[in-house]
Amino acid sequence: MKYIQGNYIISEKMAIARNIYSFVISCPEVAELACPGQFVHIRAKGYTLRRPISICGIDKTKGTLRIVFEIRGEGTEQIAGLNKGDLIDMLAPLGHGFTVYPDYKKVVLIGGGIGTPPMLPLASAYGSKAVAISGFRNASAVILQDDFKKTGAETILCTDDGSMGVHGFVTEPLQELISKEKPDAVYACGPMPMLKGIAAICKENNVFCEISLEEHMACGIGACLGCACRTKRNDEEYFAHVCKDGPVFNAEEVLW
Repeated sequence: MKYIQGNYIISEKMAIARNIYSFVISCPEVAELACPGQFVHIRAKGYTLRRPISICGIDKTKGTLRIVFEIRGEGTEQIAGLNKGDLIDMLAPLGHGFTVYPDYKKVVLIGGGIGTPPMLPLASAYGSKAVAISGFRNASAVILQDDFKKTGAETILCTDDGSMGVHGFVTEPLQELISKEKPDAVYACGPMPMLKGIAAICKENNVFCEISLEEHMACGIGACLGCACRTKRNDEEYFAHVCKDGPVFNAEEVLW
């Protein structure tokens, strides 16, 4: 896993929902290495531990990465206080990303809440071959729907309270899609109960599924055990590092 540490210029900043911000960061050498599903580790001024944030966009031509994150504490609040033109201390790209298969003809991308941003680079990779299902608590939390549409992907929006899009959970349109035409793959990121449900549906229907897990991280490079999760390979149980072995795993390897 090759990664770079440096201070990079924020070229764009935008508030896209309540307490959710989008940064575009100029970092040509990092963008060249990055792939869908990886993340960046950002140092907030005055804090020892970095904050992991999923990569939401990769533009190798412009040499930029996009990140979209939610304020969840004092560290991310400090990061959100940065502005266009400021330098951001970043370690990236980190982690094991999604597997992109160019010959796949139909894939389903599922994001729940702030797990939606890492699905966007996959939508860019698959274009019209993708169906992007996004789930949010309510209309005020909805993000990135226009961005998904620009990739050519079909979009399905779900909200828990029915205030926008389909009233219900993302697993419902997934089951409908599979019943009509089995996709080549399902990719997902979001809350653990959502991922568990998606993994069960895919296993039942024999559909390849990769999921991105969210865990608290310390080092971000596999040196500590702060983000260990129970997985299995070759019928043996072991503790994997989400930051290094993941955050993306084959859904059938995760012990729920």
